[in-house]
Amino acid sequence: MEIKIKAVQAVIPEDSNIIVGQSHFIKTVEDLEEIVVSAVPGIQYGLAFNEASGPCLVRTGGNEPSLVEAARANALATGAGHTFYLVIKKAFPINILKQIQACGEVVNIFAATANPLQIVLAESEQGNGILGVIDGFAPKGVEGDADKKDRKDMLRLFGYKF
Repeated sequence: MEIKIKAVQAVIPEDSNIIVGQSHFIKTVEDLEEIVVSAVPGIQYGLAFNEASGPCLVRTGGNEPSLVEAARANALATGAGHTFYLVIKKAFPINILKQIQACGEVVNIFAATANPLQIVLAESEQGNGILGVIDGFAPKGVEGDADKKDRKDMLRLFGYKF
C-alpha cells in the first residue's frame, strides 16, 4: 500500500475564519448548523461535510451563499471522508468552538483560524485523510514590550478583556 502526502491551500474569504474538523456521522451537518445559529446572533456561515459512506456526497448548509461555496470548495479540495469545513463571518471561532467540540459527532478539530491555512493530507487507494494543518507562518522573533502592549490592546478592542 502506497501513501502520498500532499497539502491543499484552504479557501478562506476575506474577513472570515474557518474551522476544520472531523466527525463520524451525517447528522453533523444539522447539529453544527443548530450550534452556530444559536451561539451567535447574526453570524454568517457556510458548512460542508464530506460523507464517507453510502453515496459519499459533500453535504452543505449555511446562510451565506459565498461562505457555503468556500466551505464546499474546501471539502472537494481535500476529499477527506468525515471531515467538515465551517467558514464564518461576523463572529470568531472562540465564540462557538467549545459548543462545536461538545457536539456528539465531532471527533477532532484540526484548525480554527483566519490565517492562510494548508491542510496536510495522506492519500491512499481508499481515499484521503487529514494528517494536520499548517496554520499561518513561522515565528519571526520574540515579542518585545511594544508587541505585548499591541497584543493586549487588540484583545481589548475585540472585547475579550477589560
